[in-house]
Amino acid sequence: MLEEKKDLKSFSFEELTEEFLALGEKKFRATQVFDWLHKRGAVDFSQMTNLPAGLRGKLAEAYTIVSLREVTRLNSAQDETVKFLFALPDDKVIESVFMKYKHGNSVCISSQAGCRMGCRFCASTLGGLERNLLPSEMLEQIYRIQELTGERVSNVVVMGTGEPMDNYDNLVKFLRLICAPEGQNMSIRNITVSTCGIVENMRRLAEEGLPVTLALSLHAPNDEARRRLMPVANKYALKDVLAACDYYFEQTGRRISYEYSLVAGENDTEAEADALGKLLKGKNCHVNLIPVNPIKEREYKQSSFKNVLNFRKRLEKYKINVTIRRELGADIGAACGQLRKSHLDSGTQGDEV
Repeated sequence: MLEEKKDLKSFSFEELTEEFLALGEKKFRATQVFDWLHKRGAVDFSQMTNLPAGLRGKLAEAYTIVSLREVTRLNSAQDETVKFLFALPDDKVIESVFMKYKHGNSVCISSQAGCRMGCRFCASTLGGLERNLLPSEMLEQIYRIQELTGERVSNVVVMGTGEPMDNYDNLVKFLRLICAPEGQNMSIRNITVSTCGIVENMRRLAEEGLPVTLALSLHAPNDEARRRLMPVANKYALKDVLAACDYYFEQTGRRISYEYSLVAGENDTEAEADALGKLLKGKNCHVNLIPVNPIKEREYKQSSFKNVLNFRKRLEKYKINVTIRRELGADIGAACGQLRKSHLDSGTQGDEV
């Protein structure tokens, strides 16, 4: 049986250096290869023209360069948002979104192919979890989008398909790689990681020395309502999730962003706004209100704009910093999981469309 080739793009700079020294190569060769992989976007060893031909051949025999293939893209007519559907090396598909803001370009990436969290209003979870993404596959979403758009990405949100904290080790390695000074050298403060509340890994991340912005998918002000919307709430009580958020703030100094999807008749009443205000009052935090994107497999409906504004107004009475998420790419289904779901429903398997 042939030995599986090693995924070179998932190696840290230190690991790559050790690997090259073990091959009998000079240390500077690792620097060259890391530069090709993480700055120049090489997808084949033949592109690494400053390496001797013999070394390129040796690398090609034992290692692989993970790259993603664009399956399709949707361009918003309303703004400059672009949604990409990418095929992984095994032809499973994921989606990523490129968004333009005044402060810079942002990419929303996926951390898993599918998701097993089961949140009732989310299209990402409808087909269940297929597999975790490798660090290289998370990086590749950014690298390919930079190549395909010709635009530099300065901000990353790990909020696409999947639960990042359910792919913890690969997530942390991705974060270290995207911030590596020898590579993209992205500021860790320009990265946001979302979670539906996997308490033990939230606490682990607090101690990694990687002070990303942590965004908690909250969506309800009490356990009963949260369990209706999010099955993960059956395992983690809200008091423990909020205690983990407090611990994260204590360890990193980064305020928590609480994501709250407003679902008509489910979690958008004045009473729930007041309950949320009392729950978060006094915390150094930010609440991001998100009018939910309806999906055909569920009966949930988006809150009226009047209810959204009223919900914000009531939260502000508790001195809580609140924003209403600007809906980018609404005309292309830019919400999480929608493009991937429609692609899977069509029965195509990674083909160009």
